[in-house]
Amino acid sequence: MLQVADVTKRYGHLTALSEVSFSIRPGEVLGLIGPNGSGKTTLFEWMGGVLPADSGAFLEGGRPLTPRERAARVFYLPDAIGPWPSQTVRWALDFIVGFFRGNLSPNARCLTPYNSLQPADVIQQLDLAPLLDSPIGALSKGQRKRALLAMGLLTPQPVLLADEPFDGLDLRQSRDVARTLRAHAVTGRTMVLSIHQITDAARVCDRFVLLSGGRIRGEGTFDELASLAASRGAAASDLEEVFLALT
Repeated sequence: MLQVADVTKRYGHLTALSEVSFSIRPGEVLGLIGPNGSGKTTLFEWMGGVLPADSGAFLEGGRPLTPRERAARVFYLPDAIGPWPSQTVRWALDFIVGFFRGNLSPNARCLTPYNSLQPADVIQQLDLAPLLDSPIGALSKGQRKRALLAMGLLTPQPVLLADEPFDGLDLRQSRDVARTLRAHAVTGRTMVLSIHQITDAARVCDRFVLLSGGRIRGEGTFDELASLAASRGAAASDLEEVFLALT
């Protein structure tokens, strides 16, 4: 189990994150839920190792991870990026496999099903065949999102952080992506998803971390969060009502 422990991040007088703590369990789909401006991207950037915090730690078994250990365990997929815009989707998927698999130790290559995942697998799951020969820079927002998710799913780290994985997708595509993420979690990979659309989160996640104003307002399954809301005098029948009651 990984733990985010007491993370605080300030930008001058603005506190973006305040003593944020929660756990990440192996093989789960964990939803980080919050409105725009709640601190989700700041938290993901810190978890992914690209942004320092003022205080706090990323723990495994109670021990702080070194930067090298964090890089080996966590892959961060940001939102709204367009890597290699002149290269095709096919090239990018092959590059991801070649780069990351080439840097795995021989033993690590055999550890998990997702380490042996091939581009053909995610191409089918995310309906990317019509886009394979398109330059990444020419893709629409939704097409680029699916291509980026495919790249993230082909990385070997046991934890994938995906920032807004459903942004730009229509209803059918969102359901297909949710089904794909669930299928990958079944193989033992952990998915941590930053989501602001609560209906998308309810569809795919096992547990939820509620973030508002840079603070954790609740953590647990829907039933656990609904019980917490009820203890505060709020009857909540869905995740949206739970979030409003706790934030």
